[in-house]
Amino acid sequence: METTLLIIKPDAVQRGLMGRILCRIEEKGLKILGLRMQLLSRQRAEHLYEPHKNKAFFERLVHFITSGPLVSVVVGGEDAIRQIRHMMGATDCREAAPGTIRGDYGLSIQNNLVHGSDSWESAQREIPIFFTEDEVLSYEKPEESWVYAGE
Repeated sequence: METTLLIIKPDAVQRGLMGRILCRIEEKGLKILGLRMQLLSRQRAEHLYEPHKNKAFFERLVHFITSGPLVSVVVGGEDAIRQIRHMMGATDCREAAPGTIRGDYGLSIQNNLVHGSDSWESAQREIPIFFTEDEVLSYEKPEESWVYAGE
């Protein structure tokens, strides 16, 4: 099972979209292995966006992600990283396909509702920013045999 990080950003929290986003994850057949609502410190935000540190938009990213409460989620499942990235849609919500989180609920590139790890390496770097090892659970769900039948 692959794990990845999904962040429900402050704009989605303020708009009351947390439940809808979490519901999509579960309906897809992925598992929520860790869940936390918090205000992110500037230091942790800078660590999260460290790969973008020398880019012009870095300060906007840090300001936005620290502007209000967010929900961090560790998601697990077969091909979880690719599945979550697909469910999120294009970074610019105006270009995101209908049926994706950003396509259905967003209209902005800045306030784009969610963040998801873009690779296994990113997930391994990002998850510990939000969770300790003992806060990420592992469990079996009875319907997994139905989700992955024939694989």
